[in-house]
Amino acid sequence: MNQKNNASPGIAKTGLSIYQIAVTALMTALMCILGPLSIPIGPVPISLTNFVIYITLYLLGTKLGTISYCIYLLLGTAGLPVFSAYSGGLAKLTGPTGGYLIGFIFMAIISGIFIQTYHGKTLFAILGMTIGTLVAYLFGTIWFVFEANCTIWYALTVCVFPFLIGDAIKILLSSKIGIQLHNALNKANLLEKL
Repeated sequence: MNQKNNASPGIAKTGLSIYQIAVTALMTALMCILGPLSIPIGPVPISLTNFVIYITLYLLGTKLGTISYCIYLLLGTAGLPVFSAYSGGLAKLTGPTGGYLIGFIFMAIISGIFIQTYHGKTLFAILGMTIGTLVAYLFGTIWFVFEANCTIWYALTVCVFPFLIGDAIKILLSSKIGIQLHNALNKANLLEKL
């Protein structure tokens, strides 16, 4: 039996090629590098995590982009300091702001579906990322209300309103940068195996 046959069963079980696993890991690493960079403005800091997720979806598509974020989430939950302000651990995930981290899973799926389905159509991509972000806000805010034992209005004033402009800018930037990166890598035949 040759070496290729020995290596293929494990990869076949995942349904992913070595190339797909490598680029997914690469984008997860990028999240781990940029995710901790944040500006503390209250209970929820401004971070680049959602921006990296948007770009990842442009490059990897819905399935691999969401997997990439979920791996990042697992690494942070395991204790690696990859969340905002170089934090990590289960306490961060189950704390008042953990709902936003979970909400990013839904954001990735919804945004990815729009980006992938309406490839090259900027307005649809922006719409998808906006809907996905609003779902993440909804999930995270409800979680925050229960964990922090506060009113919905208070949660909105500290967890949503301060981020609306910044997240709108991230969505607009990623809609331009993401498609340009996708087209450049596609032209170089680096995305054909995804």
